[in-house]
Amino acid sequence: MSAPNSRHPSPERGGEERPRFFDQKAKSRCWSKADVVPGRHPDRWRRDAAGNVVCKRFCNCQGCLCFEYDHIVPFSKGGESTADNCQILQTRVNRFKSDKIEVDATQLKGYSCDLKFTDKELDIIEMAVYGDVIRPGKQCRCRTVAEMLGRYKSKDDVAACQLPSASEPL
Repeated sequence: MSAPNSRHPSPERGGEERPRFFDQKAKSRCWSKADVVPGRHPDRWRRDAAGNVVCKRFCNCQGCLCFEYDHIVPFSKGGESTADNCQILQTRVNRFKSDKIEVDATQLKGYSCDLKFTDKELDIIEMAVYGDVIRPGKQCRCRTVAEMLGRYKSKDDVAACQLPSASEPL
């Protein structure tokens, strides 16, 4: 296995080495060009190229909300490690895609994890991962468990979030 910042000779560049992994700037541009998840903070949640919801904190892990930065044209087939050749893919989808070049969204969707999450479940995950839930365009705070159970009344002037109780899976 290669080192994280390994470089490989490129015949197209006259033997000049090319980076195997995306740098932070490419990753940032790749994340920002992925589809947003309606009602979710775009710095925390996105949809991958197959339409799967992924969480930014779950990069390079194995769960259904986990993702990896993928070479659209595989590195092994000459693809560069640039933002233009980068997409986010659910880890499972990326493993199945492997070094294939022309894979459309329908094929990618077929490789996806079958689990779908409701808004409430994503709220719980976001609370566990980030310590709060941020709704884009709204200034709010999350109620504590004691508040939800009626054991505590907050002195905070900011209104508590109205979390969805039962909504369609994302």
